[in-house]
Amino acid sequence: MNATGAPMRVSRKLVVIVAAAAAGVAGAGLYAAVGRGPERSGNASTPETRPAEGAAAAAVTLKPRTGRTLSVGDASKELELIRPTRPKLAEDFTLPLADGKSFRLADHRGKVVLINFWATWCGPCREEMPAMERLWQQQKDQGFMLVAVSVDTNAKSVNPYLTKLGLTFPVALDPKMDLGNTYGVRALPSSFIVDREGHVVALALGPRPWDNDASQSLIEGLLK
Repeated sequence: MNATGAPMRVSRKLVVIVAAAAAGVAGAGLYAAVGRGPERSGNASTPETRPAEGAAAAAVTLKPRTGRTLSVGDASKELELIRPTRPKLAEDFTLPLADGKSFRLADHRGKVVLINFWATWCGPCREEMPAMERLWQQQKDQGFMLVAVSVDTNAKSVNPYLTKLGLTFPVALDPKMDLGNTYGVRALPSSFIVDREGHVVALALGPRPWDNDASQSLIEGLLK
């Protein structure tokens, strides 16, 4: 599915990065165009009534490391991340969390932050979330923060989904796509990696194996 298949208001702030990523993976069928989900198209099927895809989708047990350590550059290549030619400060934001609290990006300066845009109706998002949970469990005490930003228009669908998959990382709510537009998001999942100085240093368009050696090495390298 082409990442530009759904019209939306897009800010110029990070659209260059997103456009470069879209050009590299368009047609791969690994991500969902924003605005194509069941809740936006009027489909009566809801995320919480559909089973997760595959038996592994609900598994969040930790996987052992193989001991392979990569440089940040090699890890980025293995994960097929888009790296901007020049670091750009990530746009600060404050969003409500699904648990009733709030999340402000600036409060986590000094940490490596993974900002993941997703929706309950997005199949590729379900694919990568168990791996995100494993990365969160392994790195959260080392100076790593993960926030998954739901763009579901119906926020009530989010908590049942999180419970069903056993996800514990912070989940923010962006039902009007205000933050998604600011970050130039055109497809789901889209993930932005922010370094300890607050710069966007990498972008992933589509799901990634966030619990493998390359992902662990990337986070650990950025934390040094």
